[in-house]
Amino acid sequence: MSSLFRRPLLRLRERSTAVLAGLALALFPAVLPPSQPGAAPLIPGAEAQQKLLRISAIPDQKPETLNRLYPLLANELSRSLGVPVKYVPVTDYTAAVSAFRRGDLDLVWFGALTGVQARLQKPGAKVIAQRDIDGSFHSLFIANTVSGLKPIRNQKGLSELKGKRFTFGSESSTSGRLMPQYFLGQAGVTLQDFAGGAPGFSSSHDATIALVQSGAYQAGVVNEEVWQSSLLSGKTDPRKVIVIWRTPGYPNYHWLAQPDLDQRFGKGFTAKLQGSFLNLRANNPKQADILELFGAKRFIPAPVAQYDAIEKVGREIGKIR
Repeated sequence: MSSLFRRPLLRLRERSTAVLAGLALALFPAVLPPSQPGAAPLIPGAEAQQKLLRISAIPDQKPETLNRLYPLLANELSRSLGVPVKYVPVTDYTAAVSAFRRGDLDLVWFGALTGVQARLQKPGAKVIAQRDIDGSFHSLFIANTVSGLKPIRNQKGLSELKGKRFTFGSESSTSGRLMPQYFLGQAGVTLQDFAGGAPGFSSSHDATIALVQSGAYQAGVVNEEVWQSSLLSGKTDPRKVIVIWRTPGYPNYHWLAQPDLDQRFGKGFTAKLQGSFLNLRANNPKQADILELFGAKRFIPAPVAQYDAIEKVGREIGKIR
């Protein structure tokens, strides 16, 4: 064969060999050498995923409200912290505590009871902020206007609820169950004293208001902030449901952060995160929307010792063991 034809043939064989080698690598990736310990992950974005700050909150209000508030907050935190922030909704109060214990959530808006439960299950977790209204929070006992119940002058008047169809909010709610049960107990009312021998549990404050307003329950107890918001929005009809008693103040909601955020995001990150909340201002339009949805004028530091009394009550009624 002449050299004129031999050279193109050799080039064709070389190209064919290269193509086959490429196909083998694509079809049989197992022949690639294994990754070395400590090597960068092969999955694109996996390293960035480790820097994602995952925030959540107990579902104390209807999903529409939560889904409006927390994405706004996530965007603001991402801007101030310089890291991606994602809101991760949870199904109920217990799920929020469990996810925090496992480390699936980095920062959670807890009520006082769930916050104590989460800290007991995750030593070193840090309480970083509460609203200006959370140092002295209140629950409201409400009643359907056809129930015969009237506003009462003092705590002893809660005895009028005996024999009534009564509902709490979530079983693990501070303002919708824990503290109201404590005040009822001081007035001599036990859970067995309600109609049917037990109270209901509506799962959220919005649901409690709706159930009492409809007459499904004659009375219930709710978070004062949610009650005021429901009145302002027109969703609560004061002709059908009224407040009969306001509790004394007690410490409630707060932000709880994982103990290892400085290790994951860099030294001083937890302090920077706290500062992001303490620096929210009503004169900043975007931040004002967040504060309004939280029902607060600002966030303040949250002394951990104030929750000792909440832990004591939690143990008394069997919510903390």
